[in-house]
Amino acid sequence: MWILFALLAAISAAVVVTLSKAGIKHVDSSLAFAIQSVLILIVSWSVVIVQGNLPDVSRIERRVWIYLIIAGVVTCLSSLFSFRALKLGNASQVSPITNASLLFSVILAAVFLKEKVSWQVIMGALLMVAGAIIIAVTKE
Repeated sequence: MWILFALLAAISAAVVVTLSKAGIKHVDSSLAFAIQSVLILIVSWSVVIVQGNLPDVSRIERRVWIYLIIAGVVTCLSSLFSFRALKLGNASQVSPITNASLLFSVILAAVFLKEKVSWQVIMGALLMVAGAIIIAVTKE
């Protein structure tokens, strides 16, 4: 089931890139992100409430709060950087570079989460990064 959700996330991310690029043509990238962030906040808390998970907030451990807060700050920075890159570049070139995060995710998962990483995963991640670079430097 995780593969289905991962594919849905990938498709959603592609739609977000396309719509965001269209939306920031005549708007500052930070302002565009702020507008989207308000909607993200409303939708995400609505899902929590509808699923009945709101009482779980009080049961979250302090260490988990720290991880989630830091991840939230980094998510904001990532989105701000992505929006700025989209403002300055073509979506078809920016998106592959931002998705080079795959390689960094593999490295961080191995170092900090102690996940086992096979040579196939490393090779696949390197090939994806190489592909992203080729796409990004291609002249139109």
